[in-house]
Amino acid sequence: MKEMKRAETRCGYIFILEIMVLAFLMLVSIAGATPFAYITNYGNDDVSEIDTVSVIDTATNTFITTIDVGRGPTGVAITPDGSKVYVLNSFDSTVSVIDTTTNKVIATVDVENGPIGVAVSPDGTKVYVTQCRDEDGNTAISIIDTAKKQGYRHDKHRTL
Repeated sequence: MKEMKRAETRCGYIFILEIMVLAFLMLVSIAGATPFAYITNYGNDDVSEIDTVSVIDTATNTFITTIDVGRGPTGVAITPDGSKVYVLNSFDSTVSVIDTTTNKVIATVDVENGPIGVAVSPDGTKVYVTQCRDEDGNTAISIIDTAKKQGYRHDKHRTL
Protein backbone atom coordinates (compact mmCIF):
# COMPACT_ATOMS: atom_id res chain seq x y z
CA MET A 1 0.00 0.00 0.00
CA LYS A 2 2.83 2.35 0.93
CA GLU A 3 4.57 1.61 -2.36
CA MET A 4 1.38 2.36 -4.33
CA LYS A 5 0.97 5.74 -2.58
CA ARG A 6 4.61 6.61 -3.40
CA ALA A 7 4.03 5.81 -7.07
CA GLU A 8 0.85 7.90 -7.07
CA THR A 9 2.71 10.87 -5.54
CA ARG A 10 5.74 10.50 -7.80
CA CYS A 11 3.63 10.65 -10.94
CA GLY A 12 1.05 13.10 -9.61
CA TYR A 13 2.79 16.27 -10.73
CA ILE A 14 3.29 14.97 -14.23
CA PHE A 15 -0.34 13.93 -14.45
CA ILE A 16 -2.01 17.32 -15.03
CA LEU A 17 0.46 18.45 -17.70
CA GLU A 18 0.33 15.05 -19.36
CA ILE A 19 -3.47 15.06 -19.52
CA MET A 20 -3.55 18.49 -21.14
CA VAL A 21 -0.92 17.53 -23.72
CA LEU A 22 -2.49 14.14 -24.42
CA ALA A 23 -5.95 15.65 -24.76
CA PHE A 24 -4.63 18.12 -27.32
CA LEU A 25 -2.70 15.44 -29.21
CA MET A 26 -5.65 13.09 -29.08
CA LEU A 27 -7.96 15.70 -30.56
CA VAL A 28 -5.44 16.46 -33.31
CA SER A 29 -4.87 12.76 -34.07
CA ILE A 30 -8.53 11.82 -34.16
CA ALA A 31 -9.45 14.65 -36.51
CA GLY A 32 -8.55 12.54 -39.53
CA ALA A 33 -8.90 9.06 -38.07
CA THR A 34 -12.22 8.81 -36.29
CA PRO A 35 -15.15 11.02 -35.25
CA PHE A 36 -14.83 9.90 -31.61
CA ALA A 37 -12.84 11.17 -28.65
CA TYR A 38 -11.74 8.79 -25.91
CA ILE A 39 -11.42 10.62 -22.58
CA THR A 40 -10.02 9.03 -19.42
CA ASN A 41 -11.99 9.33 -16.18
CA TYR A 42 -9.37 9.40 -13.48
CA GLY A 43 -10.36 10.23 -9.93
CA ASN A 44 -10.70 9.04 -6.40
CA ASP A 45 -13.16 6.63 -4.82
CA ASP A 46 -15.74 9.42 -4.37
CA VAL A 47 -16.28 9.66 -8.13
CA SER A 48 -18.73 7.15 -9.64
CA GLU A 49 -17.17 6.92 -13.11
CA ILE A 50 -13.53 6.39 -12.13
CA ASP A 51 -11.31 3.95 -13.99
CA THR A 52 -13.27 4.34 -17.20
CA VAL A 53 -12.99 5.94 -20.62
CA SER A 54 -15.85 8.05 -21.98
CA VAL A 55 -16.51 7.92 -25.71
CA ILE A 56 -17.74 11.19 -27.25
CA ASP A 57 -18.98 11.65 -30.81
CA THR A 58 -17.08 14.78 -31.86
CA ALA A 59 -19.33 15.41 -34.86
CA THR A 60 -22.43 15.81 -32.66
CA ASN A 61 -20.79 16.42 -29.25
CA THR A 62 -22.81 13.60 -27.73
CA PHE A 63 -21.86 10.99 -25.17
CA ILE A 64 -21.77 7.47 -26.65
CA THR A 65 -20.67 5.11 -23.86
CA THR A 66 -18.34 4.48 -20.93
CA ILE A 67 -15.74 1.69 -21.07
CA ASP A 68 -14.26 0.08 -17.94
CA VAL A 69 -10.46 -0.01 -17.99
CA GLY A 70 -7.75 -0.54 -15.35
CA ARG A 71 -7.06 1.59 -12.27
CA GLY A 72 -5.85 5.14 -12.79
CA PRO A 73 -6.31 5.70 -16.54
CA THR A 74 -4.10 8.62 -17.52
CA GLY A 75 -3.21 8.56 -21.19
CA VAL A 76 -4.74 7.66 -24.53
CA ALA A 77 -3.27 6.97 -27.97
CA ILE A 78 -5.21 6.02 -31.08
CA THR A 79 -3.80 4.01 -33.99
CA PRO A 80 -3.49 5.95 -37.26
CA ASP A 81 -6.34 3.96 -38.83
CA GLY A 82 -8.58 4.67 -35.81
CA SER A 83 -9.24 0.98 -35.13
CA LYS A 84 -7.63 0.69 -31.68
CA VAL A 85 -7.24 2.87 -28.61
CA TYR A 86 -4.47 2.30 -26.06
CA VAL A 87 -5.22 3.49 -22.51
CA LEU A 88 -2.57 3.71 -19.79
CA ASN A 89 -3.65 2.38 -16.38
CA SER A 90 -1.05 3.93 -14.10
CA PHE A 91 -2.00 2.18 -10.84
CA ASP A 92 -2.26 -1.29 -12.40
CA SER A 93 0.85 -0.85 -14.58
CA THR A 94 -1.15 -2.04 -17.58
CA VAL A 95 -2.36 -0.80 -20.95
CA SER A 96 -5.95 -1.50 -22.02
CA VAL A 97 -6.51 -2.08 -25.74
CA ILE A 98 -9.95 -0.93 -26.96
CA ASP A 99 -11.46 -1.98 -30.29
CA THR A 100 -13.18 1.15 -31.64
CA THR A 101 -15.79 -0.78 -33.64
CA THR A 102 -17.19 -2.43 -30.49
CA ASN A 103 -15.87 -0.01 -27.82
CA LYS A 104 -14.77 -3.04 -25.78
CA VAL A 105 -11.44 -3.84 -24.15
CA ILE A 106 -9.96 -6.66 -26.22
CA ALA A 107 -6.62 -7.03 -24.39
CA THR A 108 -4.69 -5.83 -21.37
CA VAL A 109 -0.90 -5.61 -21.60
CA ASP A 110 1.34 -5.56 -18.52
CA VAL A 111 4.04 -2.90 -18.33
CA GLU A 112 6.29 -1.83 -15.48
CA ASN A 113 6.22 0.84 -12.83
CA GLY A 114 3.33 3.18 -13.52
CA PRO A 115 2.99 4.09 -17.19
CA ILE A 116 2.88 7.86 -17.78
CA GLY A 117 3.21 8.45 -21.52
CA VAL A 118 2.02 6.70 -24.68
CA ALA A 119 2.48 7.08 -28.43
CA VAL A 120 1.64 4.94 -31.47
CA SER A 121 4.12 4.58 -34.33
CA PRO A 122 3.06 6.22 -37.63
CA ASP A 123 2.47 2.81 -39.22
CA GLY A 124 0.44 1.61 -36.21
CA THR A 125 2.59 -1.48 -35.59
CA LYS A 126 4.11 -0.39 -32.26
CA VAL A 127 2.96 1.40 -29.12
CA TYR A 128 5.60 3.09 -26.97
CA VAL A 129 4.93 3.45 -23.24
CA THR A 130 7.12 5.35 -20.77
CA GLN A 131 7.11 4.57 -17.06
CA CYS A 132 7.85 6.44 -13.82
CA ARG A 133 11.29 6.06 -12.29
CA ASP A 134 11.79 3.08 -10.01
CA GLU A 135 13.47 3.28 -6.59
CA ASP A 136 16.90 3.06 -8.25
CA GLY A 137 16.18 6.04 -10.52
CA ASN A 138 15.81 3.91 -13.65
CA THR A 139 13.16 4.57 -16.27
CA ALA A 140 11.77 2.13 -18.80
CA ILE A 141 10.16 2.20 -22.21
CA SER A 142 7.84 -0.64 -23.10
CA ILE A 143 7.34 -1.39 -26.78
CA ILE A 144 4.10 -3.20 -27.53
CA ASP A 145 3.66 -5.11 -30.79
CA THR A 146 0.11 -4.13 -31.82
CA ALA A 147 -0.45 -7.27 -33.91
CA LYS A 148 0.15 -9.51 -30.88
CA LYS A 149 -1.56 -7.16 -28.38
CA GLN A 150 0.87 -8.48 -25.83
CA GLY A 151 4.52 -8.90 -25.23
CA TYR A 152 6.79 -5.98 -24.69
CA ARG A 153 10.39 -5.24 -24.10
CA HIS A 154 11.92 -2.80 -21.71
CA ASP A 155 14.84 -0.54 -22.41
CA LYS A 156 15.93 0.60 -18.97
CA HIS A 157 18.33 3.44 -18.50
CA ARG A 158 19.59 5.54 -15.66
CA THR A 159 18.31 9.11 -15.60
CA LEU A 160 20.60 11.81 -14.30
